[in-house]
Amino acid sequence: MAIPKELLRQIIKENDFKSVNDIYSFLKDSFKDMLQEMLEAEMDVSMGYPKGDKGELVVDNKRNGYSQKTVKSQFGELEVDIPRDRNGEFDPKIIPKYQRDISGIEEKVISLYARGMSTRDIHDQLKDIYGIELSAEMVSKITDRIIPDIKEWQSRPLDPIYPFCFMDAIHYKIKEDGRIVNRAAYVVLGVTLDGEKDILSVTIGANESSKFWLGMLNDLKNRGVMDVLFFCVDGLPGFKEAINTVYPNAVVQRCIIHMLRNSFKYVSYKDIKKFASDFKAVYRAPNEEIALAELEILKEKWGKKYPYAISNWENNWDVVSPYFSFSDDIRRIMYTTNIIEGLNRQFRKVTKTKSSFTNDTSLEKMLYLASMNVLKKWTQRYRNWDMVLSQLCILFDNRLTQYL
Repeated sequence: MAIPKELLRQIIKENDFKSVNDIYSFLKDSFKDMLQEMLEAEMDVSMGYPKGDKGELVVDNKRNGYSQKTVKSQFGELEVDIPRDRNGEFDPKIIPKYQRDISGIEEKVISLYARGMSTRDIHDQLKDIYGIELSAEMVSKITDRIIPDIKEWQSRPLDPIYPFCFMDAIHYKIKEDGRIVNRAAYVVLGVTLDGEKDILSVTIGANESSKFWLGMLNDLKNRGVMDVLFFCVDGLPGFKEAINTVYPNAVVQRCIIHMLRNSFKYVSYKDIKKFASDFKAVYRAPNEEIALAELEILKEKWGKKYPYAISNWENNWDVVSPYFSFSDDIRRIMYTTNIIEGLNRQFRKVTKTKSSFTNDTSLEKMLYLASMNVLKKWTQRYRNWDMVLSQLCILFDNRLTQYL
């Protein structure tokens, strides 16, 4: 509720403010006075009569002075007088018993942590801005309060089917028993039947392996995902076998962009533009037959000079070729894992100041908070999704329509 301008002018005139600090001091004192008056009003309601005005009212409880309490607020620490009653029944709502922090500081701590600030940096910023002293240990304890939320989110029920799932891992360093070890954050991103993106899972585990991915896939199934039409993945050995074990009917598509990058690293700088231009005829081919013919032409032209750049596609054709069986609208979704790499970039943005994490939990907390921030921004569904869904219903028939 806004304060009328006339009243503001009167306050300014009466207090003769000379600086911003004067205004801040006034607000701090006013805030304390307002808290005190609200506590007195609560006590009046609890007693059933205003202070000093009991009259002929017969009561079995009386006021019993005050107890002083130090609370942390947006204006720093304040000393307030909490009214007491003889029966010990008064329980104020404005400053509940045992609460000494009314600043919303916990939300601020978690927000700063979500942006990648270290516990010590958070301590320094809170001290500089709010005049509040919080040790690094206390900051860590505050962020630990989201751990139950993380566990609940990681085990939440999922949709029975996702037309597209993208899987990737991002690597970090963790301190363990006095040494630095590698960890992988396994990320699964799904596209719902409404064409919206959702982060299905972020799990910390040992370095990336098909065995761990198999466990992740089983976890998806245990949480209710009965079918996935397309899995879009990178080139981890054993990826396809792990997927086919849990979802045998899924189409496994290797990321075309990753394939191109892997091929281009074998090509010299002076040839890269021409080689990349010639390669377009392969991955833009209208069907698999023409794609294979174009790959053969490319091999005749460049194969002797850059054999590994060509054999990379030949050796992985079984997970590249599904792409050519679908329309451009479906291809645009399935041909690249850039969507999940974009998510990983957001993760790196908040973790870039960390050379290593103190434990798995500290990494898990930061990635969870980053995930929540990303999900808030994902408000639009895929372009032409209605057309994509119509095509998928025809191509996959009952696998999809039974869930619509």
